[in-house]
Amino acid sequence: MRRTLLRAVLMTGAAFVSLPLLGAPVAAHDFRDGDLAIDHPWTRAVGASAPTAAGYMVIRNTGSAPDRLVAAETPRAARVELHEMSVTDGIMRMRPIDGGIALPPGGEVRLAPGGQHLMLIGPQGGFQQGASVPLTLVFERAGRVAVELAVDAPGARGTGPHQGH
Repeated sequence: MRRTLLRAVLMTGAAFVSLPLLGAPVAAHDFRDGDLAIDHPWTRAVGASAPTAAGYMVIRNTGSAPDRLVAAETPRAARVELHEMSVTDGIMRMRPIDGGIALPPGGEVRLAPGGQHLMLIGPQGGFQQGASVPLTLVFERAGRVAVELAVDAPGARGTGPHQGH
């Protein structure tokens, strides 16, 4: 009887462990499409009149061919641009990234506060903490990949399992 119960528990656990391998989302808030894994896409809560919001995530290319994030779009903002922050002459500057963000084979790109990120211009209706924002990432090779930005608290630095990497 105990062996049967133990076997049932192990089989159930194995089923839950293997579910992430079947397709997106990989985990509660991770997405996978072909050779790409997108870990914890998120944004900060903003009010309805905010001029901008930002999107962050880690994108891993597990394939053997390079790819490139060339655009992103959401019905919840007027437009989305790829941006990066840098310090020039002691002044922090932000500028659009021309040509997209390269994803080398076996590599990863971190879109994070203070670095490369998605700039959501004209967010519509505000983003409420705890909600999600649909977003489509457009890759040169992989094509369009739908994800959702989890809305975190205003001023958050990230809450995903990969925060601080």
